[in-house]
Amino acid sequence: MGKATGFLEYDRENNTDIPVEKRILDFKEFHVPLGLESRQRQGARCMDCGVPLCQSAIRLKGMVTGCPLHNLIPEWNDEVYRGHMEHALSRLVKTSNFPEFTGRVCPALCEKACINGEYGDAVTIHDNELFIIETAFAKGYIKPRIPKIRSGKRVAVVGSGPAGLAVADELNHRGHLVTVFERDDRVGGLLMYGIPNMKLDKAVIERRRALMEEEGVVFKTGVDVGRELPAEEILREYDAVVLACGAKQPRALTGADPEKMKGVYYAVDFLKRTTKALLDSAEKNPDKAAEPLLKEKELISAKDKNVVVVGGGDTGNDCIGTVIRHGCRSVTALEMMPMPLEKRAAANPWPEWPKVLKTDYGHEEAIKLFGHDPRLYETTVKELVSDKKGHLKKIIISQVGFENGKLKLKEGTEKELPCDLLLIAAGFTGCEGYTADAFGLKLTPRGTVDAQEGSYRTSAEKVFSAGDMRRGQSLVVWAIAEGRACAAEVDRYLMGYTNMRVS
Repeated sequence: MGKATGFLEYDRENNTDIPVEKRILDFKEFHVPLGLESRQRQGARCMDCGVPLCQSAIRLKGMVTGCPLHNLIPEWNDEVYRGHMEHALSRLVKTSNFPEFTGRVCPALCEKACINGEYGDAVTIHDNELFIIETAFAKGYIKPRIPKIRSGKRVAVVGSGPAGLAVADELNHRGHLVTVFERDDRVGGLLMYGIPNMKLDKAVIERRRALMEEEGVVFKTGVDVGRELPAEEILREYDAVVLACGAKQPRALTGADPEKMKGVYYAVDFLKRTTKALLDSAEKNPDKAAEPLLKEKELISAKDKNVVVVGGGDTGNDCIGTVIRHGCRSVTALEMMPMPLEKRAAANPWPEWPKVLKTDYGHEEAIKLFGHDPRLYETTVKELVSDKKGHLKKIIISQVGFENGKLKLKEGTEKELPCDLLLIAAGFTGCEGYTADAFGLKLTPRGTVDAQEGSYRTSAEKVFSAGDMRRGQSLVVWAIAEGRACAAEVDRYLMGYTNMRVS
């Protein structure tokens, strides 16, 4: 399989990036893909492993390494090496519904398990995947697959994030009649409004939506199930219901209530309003898409402001990249945990998930623009200070430690930071409960839907759940995997059997 000596002959070559000083001027994607010949060499680096851990999704010390979709990675790497792009596509889509999403936003659990990474550099699996699917769209290999036979069974999917889309895609291709309900004005869930455009261009989501509609999926946006549309109506009109509403309940920060102080926002609200302003601007001014952005009323502007982001994960990084594009005066990121190591430690060896320091695109941009890494580790907010009108003006920060597993502020380490805009990117505590309540479902202490053990079925008749709403806050690739597995279970419920492939 592949070139037996490829990993010895060729070095890893990543996609290049548009220089920071140019890419921060707009919200466009900034990764520049390699050409076919270079990509073939990257495919040739894939070894003929006896046990390809890249597709394993094994759990080691509480963390997963390897692809949750069990993608047939060595097979499509081989086809890329040989230049057989249609064959590569056929192997890729056998297990993955939306490679154009994961090829952009997945943290590449597959690469962390690649055996080339034990002593050298892993194969560029993530970039290879994106190259395959984008080549397929560009060359017209992707065509609507419209079911020839319909079962007559009707399925409602509530939520159009990656889990909901995967459920809809699978069940539609099986021949069921699928309707997706989305409360926002556009399809995609956090793909649309939680991930910035420069990381995932929203035209990519609209392209997939158009394809799914041509294949027979019906999308109804601006419909809030459980509030505007009663659950009873959904249950009456559909043979099965899948709740895939995500885990969008943001974790609060003590003493920082967005409703009580001006200038404090949850990161997901900030990012959503930026993307919505960007898209609305583009619709109004298609020839000058980015220029009118800061004039949109719904935007939470960071222009000329001192910004502090609380949270060191992907969302925090996305906030950094976004406020820089707004034209912020400064940006600081607070992370409660200690600074990770820069290389794999002996206690964290391959193929475990590497708990190492990651300098992402937002951090790189801040370093280039302001001359230093924006992150402060083992630090949190102690106090917020506002002016007489209730506008945030500065914050008091403090170093922290942990005693018996509990967070403790270190006295005498307090410092003031100027802050006009505080963004809380501290993760999520579970789903928003009203949809679950509408269907008579209970939530677990983690804020997820209480599904039957080892199943996607809930305690309510013909109601299923998938994705973050069932699993808890997680990755796009896990949401897709959940959607595929849930779809197979729904199919078995409707038909008495299933021949759907989960992975």
